[in-house]
Amino acid sequence: MPACSSPSACVDHAPNDQELSALCQDVARLLGARRLQLAAAESCTGGWLAKLCTDIAGSSSWFERGVVVYSNQAKQELLGVRPNSLERHGAVSEIVALELVDGLLQRSPADLAVAITGIAGPGGGSAEKPVGTVWIALGARGMSASARQFRFTGERDAVRRQALAQALQWITRYSGRGETSVG
Repeated sequence: MPACSSPSACVDHAPNDQELSALCQDVARLLGARRLQLAAAESCTGGWLAKLCTDIAGSSSWFERGVVVYSNQAKQELLGVRPNSLERHGAVSEIVALELVDGLLQRSPADLAVAITGIAGPGGGSAEKPVGTVWIALGARGMSASARQFRFTGERDAVRRQALAQALQWITRYSGRGETSVG
């Protein structure tokens, strides 16, 4: 599956249900082996990542929680995203993705947190942030979080599937390395 190497690059393959499930199985295996727990903050994916995780029997040993923060109000109330960040940069931005991860790590016992915020379409895009723009952030307790911007192609379902795949692949790369940096 190709990955975006820069914001202008596009992922052009929307994984099917089986591919997403397989990616999540990899996450489960690696997090379970390292005895790490994951928390997820989801906006444009609307809880789909949490569903993929909890579809796996025994996921409570490695999946701590999922929070759907679709509205700006939810982002602020549930995970402490600063109103100024939303006003200056918008919900689909690096700073908001990072604040979502930080909020999860502050409010949960999870070792690792992922956040997905984006414009899945069909509306809501702009010249600066077209439909398919997604920010994914990953952070681990005691480390600085990192965020990456993607530009996915396709309709709403395809954008969401590509976002899920990239998030799961990033978690797999991090948890498989056992390194001290999430970048």
